[in-house]
Amino acid sequence: MASCAAARLKSLCHHPLFIILLALSLLQTITTLDEQEADRVAFLPGQPRSPQVSQFSGHITVNSQNGRALFYWFFEAQALPSKKPLLLWLNGGPGCSSVGYGAASELGPLMVNGNGTGLEFNKFAWNNEANLLFLESPVGVGFSYTNTSSDLDNIDDRFVAEDTYNFLVNWFKRFPQYKNHDFYISGESYAGHYVPQLADVVYERNKHLETNQHINLKGFIVGNAETDDYYDYKGLVEFAWSHSVISDQLYKHVNNVCDFRLQPRSNECNHVMGSVYAQYDMIDIFNVYAPKCNTEQSALFSTSHSTADTNAKKRFKGMRMFSGYDPCYSTHIEDYMNKMDVQKSLHADTSGLIKDRRWSICSYSIFNNYDITVFSVLPIYSKLIKAGLRIWVYRFGSCILVN
Repeated sequence: MASCAAARLKSLCHHPLFIILLALSLLQTITTLDEQEADRVAFLPGQPRSPQVSQFSGHITVNSQNGRALFYWFFEAQALPSKKPLLLWLNGGPGCSSVGYGAASELGPLMVNGNGTGLEFNKFAWNNEANLLFLESPVGVGFSYTNTSSDLDNIDDRFVAEDTYNFLVNWFKRFPQYKNHDFYISGESYAGHYVPQLADVVYERNKHLETNQHINLKGFIVGNAETDDYYDYKGLVEFAWSHSVISDQLYKHVNNVCDFRLQPRSNECNHVMGSVYAQYDMIDIFNVYAPKCNTEQSALFSTSHSTADTNAKKRFKGMRMFSGYDPCYSTHIEDYMNKMDVQKSLHADTSGLIKDRRWSICSYSIFNNYDITVFSVLPIYSKLIKAGLRIWVYRFGSCILVN
């Protein structure tokens, strides 16, 4: 029996169709490895010589018809990457760069130094424990681009979740060795919306896709995360009052005129919230115990050039954008990322609509045009907890914005 089976196998191996399929499979494997190696970053300008960092960066197409591609920066774990989980990190905004903030100033192994001329090794980097994947999303943020201008007018929560899911599917095709790793999604600030919504899309698609399309999602992690508009903004006021940022009188006035469950909010509420935000001009809203940083970016919170009503409306949105990072540090990151040798080393293709645009750590255009369509992700939490996913929620207690 065994000799008979061996004879049939030998016959099959010499069949022309088998040989063709084998050749195509080998060709696909070689192509994948070539694409992966093309994204390898050998060394970045100003990078420390040691320790060595295994890193890749480049673009992944998410919509070939529109010429839409998202930019990523990937760091393999410092030890035993084949056995460590894969973690996707997203920053918020909407419109802020996960490459600029998450990778280069928070949890990546290479952080921009204090004057924007080079990099420093971060011994507390999360790739001590995981393979780290940073993504610039949505399209129009950082080096992510589209060749179809109308894409930039149609960005909302669903659009971002779908694009990010398509990115993951195609990224795993380029890095198939990570396909079966435990996968976690993480982020901060408005990524408190991105992360669970993406997790929900992955969870639903996993139920209907073939095994080779399955993403091994295990859970998600969010820090200082926007979760529910009512609780987020009510908490913002409570935190400001409990830390003596606003007076008892103003606190009572806000509670009398504002119902944060309503969308849109009343003009009266916008007006009184303008008075609340005016107090922020005197403190660092990201750390109430730290010295204030005076930069151009803080101008969004200034009350000197707008009526209180109009400015309050801007600030309701501005709270989203400026939570989760140090505004003084961002200019150094922009200086570094706009160096031509840095962009070349990162394989930052500046074709499409971003070719003549300076890299910015946050996109005001995306921020202003973004259509927020989901005001609470708590139902997603409930659903995914019941599905058995692991969820971590953490916070930095001195940030007044999302706490």
